[in-house]
Amino acid sequence: MSDLPWWKTTTIYHIYPRSFQDSNGDGVGDLRGVIRRLDYIRDLGFETIWLSPFFDSPQRDGGYDVRDYCGVAPEYGTLADADDLIAEAHARGMRVLFDLVLNHTSDEHPWFRESRQSRQNPRRSWYIWRDGRGRKPPNNWKSFVGGSGWHFDPQTQQWYYASFLPFQPDLNYRNPQVKEAMFDVARFWLARGVDGFRLDIFHAIYKDAHFRDNPFSWRYIPNGEAGFFQRMRYNLHRPETFALARELRALAGEFEPERMLLGEVFGAPRTVRRYLGEEGDGLNLIFQWDLLSARPVASVFQQVLQHYEREYPAPLLPVLVWGNHDVKRVLSRLKQANNLALARLLALFQLTARGVPVVYYGEEIGMLDLPIPPQEAKDPLAQRYRWVPPWLADLLGLYLNRDGCRTPMQWDDSPNAGFCPPDAQPWLPVHPLAHVRNVEAQRDDPASLLNVYRNLLHLRREHPALHAGTLDLLDAPDLVAYRRRHAEEDLIVVFNPADRAMRGLPEFRGAEVLFAVGLESSRWEGALPPFSGALIKPR
Repeated sequence: MSDLPWWKTTTIYHIYPRSFQDSNGDGVGDLRGVIRRLDYIRDLGFETIWLSPFFDSPQRDGGYDVRDYCGVAPEYGTLADADDLIAEAHARGMRVLFDLVLNHTSDEHPWFRESRQSRQNPRRSWYIWRDGRGRKPPNNWKSFVGGSGWHFDPQTQQWYYASFLPFQPDLNYRNPQVKEAMFDVARFWLARGVDGFRLDIFHAIYKDAHFRDNPFSWRYIPNGEAGFFQRMRYNLHRPETFALARELRALAGEFEPERMLLGEVFGAPRTVRRYLGEEGDGLNLIFQWDLLSARPVASVFQQVLQHYEREYPAPLLPVLVWGNHDVKRVLSRLKQANNLALARLLALFQLTARGVPVVYYGEEIGMLDLPIPPQEAKDPLAQRYRWVPPWLADLLGLYLNRDGCRTPMQWDDSPNAGFCPPDAQPWLPVHPLAHVRNVEAQRDDPASLLNVYRNLLHLRREHPALHAGTLDLLDAPDLVAYRRRHAEEDLIVVFNPADRAMRGLPEFRGAEVLFAVGLESSRWEGALPPFSGALIKPR
């Protein structure tokens, strides 16, 4: 490996703990289950794991409604289990990121319960409370999921603000006690050895001090800048939030070895890049979302790479993601749904382009979304919008039932796919294709998607050009082709995402093929069948 900081060369495996591995037969994944599967993740070649929240919570929003930041939800285990997970990962040479929800708590958090007792309560100013305008909310700010973000409390005759759902009230970071309390939470976990945090909806933490109305916008579907017919000027991307990024980076700098902060932020490229700090002293990394909506055609891949090279030149790095716990699984989003040949190319791109790849659990075996009727949904979004017909949601590009991408991990062809015992009831249904699409079925197949991920991850680690090198697009209009260089090492990645054969890069004819997808030759001949690609070493 190179001498760059670990977070610049790492690969991240995203675990939704509730769905990964049940260790005690209650149908819910837990921390002991994650520990049990660490060898699988390490042997695949991933170097860092990121866990969605497992903190004590009413679980009304999958753990993103936190009731105790320093406690573990009983269904996931104990604080000792969290300590063991960190220690076991470190013993395998792996890193661990926890999901930190700084913006809001659960309405069952003791702080909010105190806050809503009376206007004079000492915790009142820990949250955002305001008088209304007559019987109307204090201003026109919308929540991320539609409707007013303000919610009336009859007991104290005031409104509180929630950026997401009503049971997730936003904290007031203009109160220095709040900031210090949340910094103490971060220090609590950093002192226990966690290697960093993924920071949930970080761009929403500060709001306008004067609570001014947001201006009108024609945009309905939110994009991190506007949505629901308003430009979110005064409740997103406030100047104080950029300063908070630098403060948190300084806090992480109190600990050794180096820790990492990965921000979930949405908005215009130049806006979100500011969270990295003008002097590289902000968040270490921020997610980029281009691939979540990208059409898998050569011109789009080229545009994405050009955009990343322009907006995130070295020493900055893009973060490459195809999926997560909030979006439909990538194979179900494709126009040619369930195209495993194309899925192999998506892995080739994600694990060889310049950036930090984040892979959602199950992508390595091609897990599909499971359509779950709204009346059976656990997701509060699905319950809130159960009146919206699925066809209309698809037409508008809305993903209103996130249960579909959170189904249990498919380990083998046994009942419940090895996620939990056969006689247990999993918290969400197991996908009906689990008996043929699972880890065990793909483990010994050299051409399987699982082994494509395994081989690419190991190649990425072995070759500095892939984890630390520069990237230059090559002239191959009908293909995706780029050069990765580091010191004396020179590698070429080329692939054809089309359903017809293509030719290109004749200047590298005869070069050694280090790795191929859908291609048999060990030497580059310039021809690529449909959905094929290669990693080649020029002479």
